[in-house]
Amino acid sequence: MELKAFSKKQMIAMSWWVKNSKYENFDAIICDGSIRSGKTICMSISFILWAFYKFNGHAFALCGKTIRSLKRNVVTPIIPIVEKIGFKCKSRFSENVLEISFDGRKNLFYLFGGKDESSASLIQGMTLSGVLFDEVALMPQSFVEQAIARCSVLNSKFWFNCNPEYPGHWFYKEWILKADERNAFYLHFTMDDNPSLSIELKNRYRRLYSGTFYQRFIEGKWVALEGLVYPYMTQPHLFYDVPKCGFSKYALSCDYGTVNPTSCGLWGQIENTWYRIDEYYYDSRAEGQSRTDEEHYKFICDLIGKRKISYMTVDPSAASFITLIKRYGKIHVIPAKNNVIDGIREVSTALKRGDIKICKNCVNSIREFSLYRWNDNKSRDIPIKENDHAMDDIRYFVTTIMATHDDDDDFFALSAQR
Repeated sequence: MELKAFSKKQMIAMSWWVKNSKYENFDAIICDGSIRSGKTICMSISFILWAFYKFNGHAFALCGKTIRSLKRNVVTPIIPIVEKIGFKCKSRFSENVLEISFDGRKNLFYLFGGKDESSASLIQGMTLSGVLFDEVALMPQSFVEQAIARCSVLNSKFWFNCNPEYPGHWFYKEWILKADERNAFYLHFTMDDNPSLSIELKNRYRRLYSGTFYQRFIEGKWVALEGLVYPYMTQPHLFYDVPKCGFSKYALSCDYGTVNPTSCGLWGQIENTWYRIDEYYYDSRAEGQSRTDEEHYKFICDLIGKRKISYMTVDPSAASFITLIKRYGKIHVIPAKNNVIDGIREVSTALKRGDIKICKNCVNSIREFSLYRWNDNKSRDIPIKENDHAMDDIRYFVTTIMATHDDDDDFFALSAQR
C-alpha cells in the first residue's frame, strides 16, 4: 500500500487520543462514511500507537465481521506500516493473536470475528484494554456489547469504523445518534478525505453505484433502500445478443422451487466477462402442475445440450435436488452462498462493471429486473419476496461461482468438502 500525506481528517483520527488534544477525554471514536475514504488504515495505525502510548503487557481486541475479512482489511495492511516505523510484529495466526513489541514494550492483539449472535461467546471472560471494530455495522449488537464489556481496564477506549447501512440499524441508533451521551467522538469521511485516491479512481467508484447504494457508499449517508433493486437494469441497451464467438467455460446457477418458480441460468465466459446466454424457468402455479427433481434435472440437461459445464451452484435449501445432481455425477455442484444483501451489492457491482451481461433471450431475467423491488421498511434492508427467482440465481452465480472459480482446483476441492 502506498501512503501519501494524510488528510486533515485522517490526522485527527490518528491523534485524537494524544495528551492535550481537545478530543483526548472521549471514551470512543466513531468513523463512518463512504467506501475508500481511508478511515480503516488511519484508525488501525492510531489504535496500535495509542495502545503503546498508554499500556505495556496488556491485551487488546481487533474485531471484524470474520477473521478472514479482518486479516484482509486490517492486519495485512497494517503490519508492514508499523514495522517500517520500528515495531516488531509476530503473527500467531493459529491462535488468532498478533504479538507486537516496541522499545521494550509488548502488547497482544487478539483477532475476533463477529459474524452472528453466537460470536459473543468467543470473547467472554477476557480482560481488554481496548477494542477496534472494523465494519462494526456488519456485526450483531450482542457481540459488540460483549466486547465492550470486556474493556474493564482504566483508560480503555473503543474504536468503531463502518460504511452506512439503513437508518434503523442498531449501531446508527445506539451510537451515532447518541454519540454525545456515549462520550464518543464522531467523524464522517468521504473519498475526498483520502489523498491516496486519484481523481480517476474516485470517478470509477462513483460509476459503480447508483440510487440508494450511491448515497450510502459514495456520499456516506444512512438511508433506507427503496424502489427497484437494480434501477438501471430497465434500459434496453443493457441487454445483449448472445455472442457468436466461442466461450472458454460454461456454468449454471439455479434457484430451486416447488410451489415457487425454479430458475436456472446458463452462463458462458469470454475473457473476464460472463454472459447469461440462456435460461430454464418453470412456474408451477402458472403452468398448473409441479415438476419433480428428476423432471427439473432433465430440462436443465436439455438446456446444457452438448456443452461441458465447469461448475453449478444451487439454492442451498434445495438439499434433495443437490443430492440428485451429485448422484448423476455429470456436473460439479455446490450449495450457493446465500447472504441476500451482500449478494445484491456484489451483483450490482458486477453489472455496473460489465463483469456479467444478460442476453436478450433471457426474458424472465429481464422481466424480473423491472419488478424486483425493496420492501419499504426502514428497520432493515429486505427486498420483497416476489419476482426474485432469476434474481436469486443470478446472485448465487456472482457470489459463489464468480467468487470461487478463478482457480479450478480450489473450486473443486471446495465442492468436495461441501
